[in-house]
Amino acid sequence: MIRTFTTQIGANPIAIEAGKLAGQAGGAVTVRSGDTVILATATCSKEAREETATDFVPLVVDYQERLYAAGRIPGSFFRREGRPSEEAILLCRLIDRSVRPLIPKGFPHEIQVIVTALSADQENYLDILAIIGASAALTISDIPFAGPIGAARVGYISGEFIFNPTASQMEVSTLNLRMAATRKAIVMLEGEGQEVAEELVGQAAEAGFEALQSLIKLQEEMQRQIDKPAKREFSALELDPELCRTVQERLDSRVGQLLGKEVDKEERAQALDALRRELAAELGERFEEKAIGQALDQAFKARMRSNIMEKSMRADGRGLSDIRPISAEVGLLPRTHGSALFNRGQTQVLTIATLGMVSEEKPLDSLEAEEAKRFMHHYNFPPYSTGEAAFLRGPGRREIGHGALAERALLLVVPGEEQFPYTVRLVSEVLSSDGSTSMASVCASSLCLMDAGVPIKRPVAGIAMGLVKEGTAYRLLTDIQGLEDFLGDMDFKVAGTDQGITALQLDLKIEGLDFQILREALARAREARLFVLERMNGTMSQPRSELSPHAPRIIMIKINPEKIGAVIGTGGKTIRKIEALGVKIDLEDDGTVFVSSTDRESTLKAVDMIQSLTEEAEVGKIYTGTVKRIDNFGAFVEILPGQDGLVHISQLADYPVSNVRDVVRLGDQIMVMVTDIDREGKIRLSRRAVLEGWSLEEARAKDQGVRRRTPSSTARPRGSGSYYRPRRPPQRDKDDRSRTG
Repeated sequence: MIRTFTTQIGANPIAIEAGKLAGQAGGAVTVRSGDTVILATATCSKEAREETATDFVPLVVDYQERLYAAGRIPGSFFRREGRPSEEAILLCRLIDRSVRPLIPKGFPHEIQVIVTALSADQENYLDILAIIGASAALTISDIPFAGPIGAARVGYISGEFIFNPTASQMEVSTLNLRMAATRKAIVMLEGEGQEVAEELVGQAAEAGFEALQSLIKLQEEMQRQIDKPAKREFSALELDPELCRTVQERLDSRVGQLLGKEVDKEERAQALDALRRELAAELGERFEEKAIGQALDQAFKARMRSNIMEKSMRADGRGLSDIRPISAEVGLLPRTHGSALFNRGQTQVLTIATLGMVSEEKPLDSLEAEEAKRFMHHYNFPPYSTGEAAFLRGPGRREIGHGALAERALLLVVPGEEQFPYTVRLVSEVLSSDGSTSMASVCASSLCLMDAGVPIKRPVAGIAMGLVKEGTAYRLLTDIQGLEDFLGDMDFKVAGTDQGITALQLDLKIEGLDFQILREALARAREARLFVLERMNGTMSQPRSELSPHAPRIIMIKINPEKIGAVIGTGGKTIRKIEALGVKIDLEDDGTVFVSSTDRESTLKAVDMIQSLTEEAEVGKIYTGTVKRIDNFGAFVEILPGQDGLVHISQLADYPVSNVRDVVRLGDQIMVMVTDIDREGKIRLSRRAVLEGWSLEEARAKDQGVRRRTPSSTARPRGSGSYYRPRRPPQRDKDDRSRTG
């Protein structure tokens, strides 16, 4: 039976339909807003996994971006979708972070959530509908799920919060906050802002939380009405109490080697491995090796968390608000366009900048309305950064997600094309990792942009906040390291300038975050961010005044779009001649021209050539032109390439002229003033105005009487931009052998 449930958040209603599509999936729904429609399914495997770790969630989320949804054919050779785009991967991560905390740990069956875009109107966003669909599919399936959840986008326009704004509305919004929540608390936040205040983000989250509650009620009603099997019951893996007690005792005897100021990441890992081997040798006859390892991991996690909760002491001996030692360096690499190294504790990131032509921007073949982007940030996480050896493969979801977060954090401060006509690519290489590498890449990238001479508005820094929560008691951690991320309850990344937040991302391992903790985390993150910015400013606080000598020099000019053909020339002959100077030229349909070269003199020379080809005649300006044609009533003079005008016989000299050929001949170069350009583009010139030193007004006044005496029937159009002689029988002139009338 087909059932449809509808509620309204924002301008358009949201409709969830079940029972029509994908009947064999564990749970399947379509979600529609406007003309945007997604299909979401949730299914778990029939067979249980043989062994399941106590804290493992066997969840895989996939998003299928189908270009038919927007009426487009893929641009690939095979004309079909291939590997997921970056936008699709980011949406997968958004859904995953929203639902993962609500699936019980240790569930022994594989879970797969698949969201497919069926229709996209490019006004109503797919991401919020995808989260709602995933929640609804899980809710009506037999998969254990502590939901449902609602999701909403919150914008801030003209001092008001807007819920689920359209793409057109978002163009003028200073905040783009995507969020998901249960009835009780927030489970996911992600967004970017135009240096928005922490208080505004907190208010937006609270307003969005109230707005999305209707979606939760809607899904609860669906669950009651739809006849689906009961949720699967399971027993989580429990370890032997005697094993846990023995391991805890042995851990307590070694705790000084594992936790404290003098213990770094590598020493801790070596001590844990040694203890693991000893326990396996001692207890291996009674317990499985995997169970021993799990018991040790549980005991270590409990001890680390208890130190934080009871003693406010972290794994490396820091206080709750302490930030690890910071250092930075710029200009490391001699041939790159910009480089910066940022260290925070044992986390080290090197970022390299490359500047290119606007034509080198990245085209986007996705369902997003945006067609290309000229600022890119890529993040690499090689295995040696954690002291491991592994195959090098393409970027995974984590690398793409971290790169995109830093890109959003920096995008606001990167100048627009009009101010800085370059495509900018940043690559952050994580050289050493001990947590918060994404925020370290934000700091390194900000310094790198300034080292490259990119005129950014302000430096940007990022910090990662952590949380340990037991019951109602909690402790917030500033600048979390890898261990605190792995064994803690939250990874809350906040990036911004000294003016406000530019990007944030909340990743939870518990079932929700209340607003008191959120507000406190935002305030503490601001204090830490200002501290990091102060340290960064000690290395570099302003962009360099000059680009690297190895970076291209790009000059942007505007020409009349109708003159583009003159720049290209027949068969590209003209543009090839200009590019022979060692420059690269990009032409756009609106008449924008980008000229690039590492040699500034060549760039300027090419610009002069283009401007001479496309310059428009200007009334009142004096030109040196070439006589191209002679008639009884005057001479036609070419003042610019392809542009000529008439010098009437009365305006040829500062004395009366009876014969034009007495004053000028073909090929002569004379100085003339442009006295008028009519609506048809015909140009009127005066040589006499130059000789007499007349102003434009005087030249026009002297020339006006001649115009009145010249019958209008004596001029007939013969082509754009010229004055034309009356039609008379052709004669052969003895002097210049040209046709005259």
